[in-house]
Amino acid sequence: MKRMLYRGLMVLAAAAVASSAQAADLSPGYGSPYYKAPTYSPGFGWGGFYLGLNGGGGWGRSTWDRAGEFDLSGGVFGGTAGFGWQFGQVLLGIEGDVDWSGMSGSTAVACPAGCSTQNNWLGTVRGRVGYAFDRILPYITGGIAAGDISASTPGFAGASQTNLGWALGAGVEVAVYQSWSIKAEYLHVDLGSFNCALACGLNSADNVSFDANLLRGGVNYHF
Repeated sequence: MKRMLYRGLMVLAAAAVASSAQAADLSPGYGSPYYKAPTYSPGFGWGGFYLGLNGGGGWGRSTWDRAGEFDLSGGVFGGTAGFGWQFGQVLLGIEGDVDWSGMSGSTAVACPAGCSTQNNWLGTVRGRVGYAFDRILPYITGGIAAGDISASTPGFAGASQTNLGWALGAGVEVAVYQSWSIKAEYLHVDLGSFNCALACGLNSADNVSFDANLLRGGVNYHF
């Protein structure tokens, strides 16, 4: 009886040792599941220098002292350069552009031969404040505008003057592919007025003004 009990205990001990050895040899693949931590993917970076092209159209008005107010319209096209500083989702930046302009208009009211106003070029230097939703950046913008006001009446020399004024607007820019973005923008531009005087056919002062609303699209490359 004692011999049988002794043999039974020896069998149980051997089984326990074998089980422990098998557990130690198990492949790590049979252990607890391994979960890889998600990789952090930062949003699009709006900070830094960029260059681009813009184009669109404008409508506005010019006022002559003798002829009153009349409409202007035409296209614009040009280049853009800017720099931005991003703080979290907030973007602070400065942007400048110079455009060829075809905005013009004329009237025959109190001006039988026709009084015409034209804008041939337009530039702005503006601050930008935006709030980024990853690849979408709505913003407001405002600053200095510069451009020419050309006034003429048939039979007279006409005159042109470069004026400083102001620009104010808003837009949205969207990152579309790697370093490229597209934008849509509205600007109101006011260049004030100048005195055309004798060059426009009067013996006294004739002030001519220009202000316009611009709708432009653009594409930028961010360095």
